[in-house]
Amino acid sequence: MKIGVVGLPNVGKSSLFNAITEAGAESANYPFCTIEPNVGIVDVPDERLEVLGKMYNTQKITPASIEFVDIAGLVAGASHGEGLGNKFLSHIRECDAIVHVVRCFENEKIIHVSGSIDPKRDIETIEMELALSDLEQVTKFLEKNEKVAKQNKDKALVAAVDMMSRIKSVLEVGGQARSLSFSEEEQKYLKNFGLLTAKPVIFVANIGENEIGKPDNAHVQAVRQIAEQEHAKVVVLCAKIEEEIVGLDKEERALFKEELGIKESGLEKLVVASYDLLGLQSYLTAGEKEVRAWTITKGTKAPQAAGKIHTDFEKGFIKAEIVSYADLVEAGSFLKAKERGKVRMEGKDYVVQDGDVVLFRFNN
Repeated sequence: MKIGVVGLPNVGKSSLFNAITEAGAESANYPFCTIEPNVGIVDVPDERLEVLGKMYNTQKITPASIEFVDIAGLVAGASHGEGLGNKFLSHIRECDAIVHVVRCFENEKIIHVSGSIDPKRDIETIEMELALSDLEQVTKFLEKNEKVAKQNKDKALVAAVDMMSRIKSVLEVGGQARSLSFSEEEQKYLKNFGLLTAKPVIFVANIGENEIGKPDNAHVQAVRQIAEQEHAKVVVLCAKIEEEIVGLDKEERALFKEELGIKESGLEKLVVASYDLLGLQSYLTAGEKEVRAWTITKGTKAPQAAGKIHTDFEKGFIKAEIVSYADLVEAGSFLKAKERGKVRMEGKDYVVQDGDVVLFRFNN
């Protein structure tokens, strides 16, 4: 899973990136601090892996991972090259989702590019730039293919032109492509274009240190209202505190979080929101050599889940030996779970569930 991080300059993007990736990206009180995109591969927190690791006395634990891409702060005119924005929009076209960081704290010492804190205006600025960037791409496609579609009457091309025309009409008024409904075929075709406004969004409401544990301030409420209209997710956190936490050792982190009343880290909140937004889940494989989490889309059947490990597993799939994580832990070992009748043999039509511990049987 690959997630692009966007937002205006000085909203806390780089601080958030540092906190979730521990990458140490430069963070400073001036616009366009992030010149080159920062990329970080982050392990997805999953306590189940440690438990299985001890049970199997495994040599290696491999969690699922998320790639975060932090680009330069966008400003009005970014889609036309203002503030270096246009150069980096291409870096997030391949992402599965977008994390939009919104400043929801007051601090006179930290400059805001517009001179005041207004989440609604800030969100609209970014969304307009994403829409304009997409509009340019969609317009080029239509200019190239509209006449060809009419002349050749190619059904696939006619369908694509029709879809892009619908998208163009929405983008022209500053709307987002994701506000439209698409058929399964259209969704597959749409992925080839990497339209920014078609991607699902998580708004990160970045609050001040003195706001932690308190009811939502007016700025956060404004973000929640917009997210509800756009069917987006919201994660509320303090990027500055999250960045400080990652600089501590494990024991200090726990004490600091307890003092502040922080139950989940920013990364944990983002992972939960990302998986939920994209309809993802993890199944597990376990053995002496390795315990590992594999990310799949909800509704994935056993052969396709096996294909995540290796294409040969999917091609030669026979059966899947499955036990739920809860049943396995309760039994204490795979053998005992089997004796209790908790291990099942499932075929090609089985839909893999979150937390399934799986052993695939396949022909070489």
